Amino acid sequence: MKILVGLKRVVDYNVRIQVKPDGQGVVTEGVKMSINPFDEIALEEALRIREAGKATEVIVISIGPTEVQQQLRTGLAMGANRAIHLVSDKAIQPLTVARAFKIIVDREQPGLVILGKQAIDDDASQTGQMLAALMDRPQATFASKVEINEGVARVTREVDLGLETIDVDLPAVITTDLRLNEPRFVKLPDIMKAKAKPLESIPLDSLGVESGDSLQTTHFAAPIKRTRGVMVKDVPELVAALKNKGLL
Repeated sequence: MKILVGLKRVVDYNVRIQVKPDGQGVVTEGVKMSINPFDEIALEEALRIREAGKATEVIVISIGPTEVQQQLRTGLAMGANRAIHLVSDKAIQPLTVARAFKIIVDREQPGLVILGKQAIDDDASQTGQMLAALMDRPQATFASKVEINEGVARVTREVDLGLETIDVDLPAVITTDLRLNEPRFVKLPDIMKAKAKPLESIPLDSLGVESGDSLQTTHFAAPIKRTRGVMVKDVPELVAALKNKGLL
């Protein structure tokens, strides 16, 4: 069984985001870029499934400019067998990503697709669900535990009221939550080996993907700085202060 894992290049989660002076984006020049943390968890889970003998190959895939190959090489160093780079210099929205991944799914015929539940840059949490719908296959989102057995994935999901366990027939799409696993560290010998692993580049435009980019971002702004708190002596003073601010 093949497992297809999506990786997204994002600003590293340890970096303090700065908005450009013109408000047309965030500063990425000279900023550390990494694999989206949820996608890294997805890859780790795929590798563990393969190491348990339940899969034979793990393929990582990403969409973006040439720089995305850095994150794909990191995925190969973690243990993926090969990588697919869909080359595009444009910002791509979730529906377009899902449609592009669907074409690769049709070509590769994986038994399982694992994606991070969301990307930390847009927090959309849409690609996995859209891909499952396009594939017309079951989905299990926000997974905190995954067990593969005889063509069925048993997934424990994190939901508002606690945990939910469901069984989905394979092929299926799974999206991963934070508590699923702890991704492994990449060692120098693995980085060197990754350079020899196959990385296929395909122009996104050559796939004939119908654009699903229906949203337009007009402006970026940093969050308003928090004002200093005010101490009140009792409830009546609190109510009065809220009224003065127009909150009551």
